[in-house]
Amino acid sequence: MLKELVVISGKGGTGKTSIVAALANLLDNKIIADCDVDAADLHLVLQPKILETEDFWSGKTAFINSDKCIECGKCLQLCRFEAIREDYVIDKVSCEGCGVCVHFCPVGAIDFQDNLCGHMYVSETPYGHLVHAKLGIAEENSGKLVTRVKSRARQIAKSAGCDTVIVDGPPGIGCPVIASISGASQVLIVTEPTLSGIHDLQRVVELTGHFKIPACICINKADINPEASHLIKEKAKALNIKVLVPIPYDEAITQAQIKGVSVTEYSPDSPASIALKEMAAELSAT
Repeated sequence: MLKELVVISGKGGTGKTSIVAALANLLDNKIIADCDVDAADLHLVLQPKILETEDFWSGKTAFINSDKCIECGKCLQLCRFEAIREDYVIDKVSCEGCGVCVHFCPVGAIDFQDNLCGHMYVSETPYGHLVHAKLGIAEENSGKLVTRVKSRARQIAKSAGCDTVIVDGPPGIGCPVIASISGASQVLIVTEPTLSGIHDLQRVVELTGHFKIPACICINKADINPEASHLIKEKAKALNIKVLVPIPYDEAITQAQIKGVSVTEYSPDSPASIALKEMAAELSAT
């Protein structure tokens, strides 16, 4: 049965992607998916070679045909987003695609056009296939693109006989996160021992609990604030959530990022790499 491990965090900057890169290096027989489509960066440490590119179309934007338009002003009156200029040209950034102008135009001069919102890629990396995507600037429907990335990763995993999909999920608790954890076998929540880290950890724990998805916690940079790390462990114990081996602060992680590789490849004997190897073994055993 295909196992899907999704790595998420309550906030950005916890080291989630560095941990995913290490797991990609340490775990065998897997496919990797980067579902942080709004700010994808897993490719920076996996050095992908793109094999396939697929356009991502989503939503619609109104377009006024100047040859048909009689400039009656009806659309100007009805557009609540003020997306139609006085010269009867649609501002694509302001248009929400509600369709009011299209429906009420008396001469049918306004059409809907599909939006090219981004691209999805299938790439080869030193650690196996990576499915990733890039959402266009100010584009929406990231949850839909996340679902497409996961679906493609599962398809490749099944055809290749892989038993695990490792997913780098987005931070927070919004729509892209919900799409990332949907159907997951297990969620690994990466947090840090800070006040904001603890606060956002609580929110994401509630999210996984709501969808009844098994979750465990990884405290990254655990030694920078032992008291906060202890508090996280106490909270996790009260919620019956397992805390995996803590990851110490390690400058080797930063150096690995600069080199564009995982820390377990760059410095396999560093404190963080040793802890990550233990954590990978824990995850493999569940």
